[in-house]
Amino acid sequence: MSDVIFEIADLSVKYGEFIAVSDVSMSIPKGSIVSVLGTNGSGKTTLMNTAAGLCAPFLGEIRFMGEDITGISPDMIVERGISLVPQGGRCFNRMSVLDNLMAGSFVKRARGNAKRSLDRVFELFPVLYEKRHLPAGSLSGGQRQMAAIGRSLMSEPQLMLFDELSLGLAPVVIKDIYAAIKRISSEEGTTVILVEQDTARAMQMSDYTYIMLKGSVVLEGASSELSAEEVRKAYFGSR
Repeated sequence: MSDVIFEIADLSVKYGEFIAVSDVSMSIPKGSIVSVLGTNGSGKTTLMNTAAGLCAPFLGEIRFMGEDITGISPDMIVERGISLVPQGGRCFNRMSVLDNLMAGSFVKRARGNAKRSLDRVFELFPVLYEKRHLPAGSLSGGQRQMAAIGRSLMSEPQLMLFDELSLGLAPVVIKDIYAAIKRISSEEGTTVILVEQDTARAMQMSDYTYIMLKGSVVLEGASSELSAEEVRKAYFGSR
């Protein structure tokens, strides 16, 4: 896991005159699970949206597999192998679960393996197979999140960005989803960036942690080496 697959260098993002992300740098090793933690408004989602091409930075650079991908379109980001699972388990509610999943395989390099990818999704989330012909809008919140993850997997990503995937979900569902992400990482070799507010759960699963506050990284380190006290102070900005 020593090779760096994804880099963010001195990145800053604005909404109008408001600076949402300020001078953030990250280095993500291939095959690792990295958590990005912080309270609401700390800049985590903006950072992930920028990495996925949904927001444009006004300063800094993003590199994937050595290539500068700063400012390229979201569809080209996905084509290169980066996939964002946004918070809230977003699906096309009137489409069937199957059609939602197949929508993820639209990129050229994933089309030929769509059947294999679909089988993999159903293996990870058997409930989606059971409900594959039902409209996605009929799913529970946890099942919609599974469908969103499955759709992302259909693009055969090398890097997956998960934004607040446990938000509003029952603990038993969160446990199942985290177990699936662990399998995706270990069995597929997929690199994972996990944006969360649940510090304990995310750090338990991740190799490395960044903590953001007011748009900046205020603490980073190997997840197993950061103490609960220093994490608490960084998370809440206390001295």
